[in-house]
Amino acid sequence: MIVLIEGKLIKATPLSAIISAGGIGYSVSIPITTAEKLPTNGESVRLHTRAVYREDSQALYGFWEETERDFFTLVIEKVSGVGPKVAISLMSKLPLSSLISAISAEDANLLAKTPGIGKKTAERIIIELKDKLAEFNAFAKSPDISPTRTSKPDSSTYSHSKREDAVLALQTLGYKRTEAEKAISKAIEIEGANVSTEALIKAALG
Repeated sequence: MIVLIEGKLIKATPLSAIISAGGIGYSVSIPITTAEKLPTNGESVRLHTRAVYREDSQALYGFWEETERDFFTLVIEKVSGVGPKVAISLMSKLPLSSLISAISAEDANLLAKTPGIGKKTAERIIIELKDKLAEFNAFAKSPDISPTRTSKPDSSTYSHSKREDAVLALQTLGYKRTEAEKAISKAIEIEGANVSTEALIKAALG
């Protein structure tokens, strides 16, 4: 089982990173909350990972904090009907501290705002996880502190490529194309041009 990968960041999008380690390039799926903490391309990066194997595929999921990786594992192993894609969507919508607080407070409405998660799925997440969060309690009480990302967002106009990256990321998280375009357009109006792609997506997610 691959539980950690450390190497040079080759390329990153809001939901993925390619990391070169030991002469091998690894494609790692990540939540937006991890993407916004990545360094610039060419710099060293370390992610805590979980490999997921299926009959017809294999995928590697990466997280900035070990605790985030452990929460992801808990979700996909203990919540019936919730796979890696939905778990990544959930962790892109909210930081871990907010997720733990929402589950502990049985706030299904907040969880249900995540693309791909309806009210019934949100309630199932709460029922199946609320008694399994002891190891995360201390983490939930602390605010999420994100390191300052060294890359700088565009300060002029929001480029077409970045806009398209943001739209595609929302589609990956479960939005329809028209819904994604509308959400991103609204987020650009609110956030302005001087914002990173990851911040734009988080604004679109609300």
